[in-house]
Amino acid sequence: MNPRAAPTLVAPWRRYLLLGTFGLALAGLLARAFYIQVWARDFYRRYGDRQQIRTAVLPAHRGRLLDRQGVPLALSAPVKAVCINPRRFHAEPGQLRRLARLLGMRPQDLEDKIAAHRQQAFLYLKRQLAPALAERVLALDLDGLFLRSEFRRYYPAAEVTAHLLGFTDIDQHGQEGLERRFDTQLTGMAGQVRVIRDRKGRLIEAMESLQAPRPGHDVRLSIDRRLQYWAYLELKRAVARHHARAGMLVLLDARTGEVLALANQPTFNPNLRDGRRRAAWRNRAVTDVFEPGSTLKPFAMACALREGVARSGERIDTAPGWLRVGRHVVRDHHRHGVLDLAGILVKSSNVGITRVALRLSPARFTACLRDFGFGQPTGIEFPGEADGFVPAARGLGRFEQATLAFGYGLNVSTLQLARAYTALADDGMLHSLTLLPRSTDPQPRRVLPAGVARQVRHMLEGVVTPEGTARRARVSGYRVAGKTGTAKVAVPGGYAEDRYRGLFVGMAPASAPRLVLAVVIEEPRGKAYYGGQVAAPVFSRVMGLALRLLGIPPDEIPAAPPLLARAGGLQ
Repeated sequence: MNPRAAPTLVAPWRRYLLLGTFGLALAGLLARAFYIQVWARDFYRRYGDRQQIRTAVLPAHRGRLLDRQGVPLALSAPVKAVCINPRRFHAEPGQLRRLARLLGMRPQDLEDKIAAHRQQAFLYLKRQLAPALAERVLALDLDGLFLRSEFRRYYPAAEVTAHLLGFTDIDQHGQEGLERRFDTQLTGMAGQVRVIRDRKGRLIEAMESLQAPRPGHDVRLSIDRRLQYWAYLELKRAVARHHARAGMLVLLDARTGEVLALANQPTFNPNLRDGRRRAAWRNRAVTDVFEPGSTLKPFAMACALREGVARSGERIDTAPGWLRVGRHVVRDHHRHGVLDLAGILVKSSNVGITRVALRLSPARFTACLRDFGFGQPTGIEFPGEADGFVPAARGLGRFEQATLAFGYGLNVSTLQLARAYTALADDGMLHSLTLLPRSTDPQPRRVLPAGVARQVRHMLEGVVTPEGTARRARVSGYRVAGKTGTAKVAVPGGYAEDRYRGLFVGMAPASAPRLVLAVVIEEPRGKAYYGGQVAAPVFSRVMGLALRLLGIPPDEIPAAPPLLARAGGLQ
């Protein structure tokens, strides 16, 4: 008999123990499910929401800067920012190289940047990317990488309007120029929206709007884009032609005080954030001051006429071409002999204007210059505007007063100089300046009797004749009145003998001026450096185009040619 092993029997208590264990586990799971789904449902719902539901910021559209015809000069375009959560971000070496290539970065630099912020929950990798490129980045499907919407400021005219408009920072806050001046009006209010994101941080769904974004307001300027471009182009050509260090130009409406164009050289491209040179940001026409030279002589003459110490028709002896004032000597470039008041301005005689100006007391003379706006803001409210400087009457000696009469010893900006000429152009009414369009100046200030303003203006018409210093400032079909200036550049200890500033400031049409234009060429290095040579031609070309573009009728009608034959005279 082959014995077989008896079957092994499981003890009943073991079966009950196994079943009891499964029963307890099931009961625990049910209890846990009950706790999560019923008892602690609100807590876990909030916890889950914190993991997937976020409050996203909706950037607000910044307002546009427009020219007087409504053409955009500055606008904002939608772009994307590439962001990561460094704590959750993960990429294989190959993915990291592809990401760096798309972002225009070196792989090692990208890796170092992420490592340096590994403990943070948010990091910008690259901002203001074109949407199409940003979508290619997102297609890499990397954990912790996502996109944010934002805007990039764009300036269609680039260098042409750079100094006027300035620029914004990467967060769309105005940093320079009119972007800074009107930042409050241009800046909108960001909105908020509740969204659901997946585990990689990508947007799945927008749930509800918490606050709609409010766009900024557009700002319409007094600038005429066509005139601005032409002014920029002619100034750039002149600076290059004469190898000058810099140039400034301001074009004003003589009756309203509106700034129609304002240009500087050198300039910069505000669209190239990394290529901006800080030295080129300065709006020289507004922030830089200088001694204006002979362009101040019309105001010395106007002050003498206003105060009654000079009279129309009188003649001044400027022989022998120099005049001793105290221990100093005032000289003319040429001997002019006896000149009437108009001749003093036409020939730009230092001796003649000195004899006239010294008839005024220092207090009356300096007060009169301040009446023309020198030494004070113009009302334009441009960031960094210079006040200029007029010396105090106390302590002003006769020689200092003499040099003041022909433009030394005080400081003005190009903008101030152009503004002062509006008083001569608009029959003695000095206008505040504005960069916003307006039909009239609400608060003009009379600084000269109308007759005196017309008298000085008529004198200045002679400056652009062949006998004057600015025949190159003539504009075909229009009468022009203006004044040249050629000033030595101040250096420590005195004045440089080989550095000059050429200026011309004028108005047209001279019979009833509508426009005032000031041109300054800083330190021309060629053979030509007089204001009539370097600045007057720029005036002629810019003023000529401006008069025609604005539809201002000519006031210089050529005389009718003589009849070749009278009736019956033909043979």
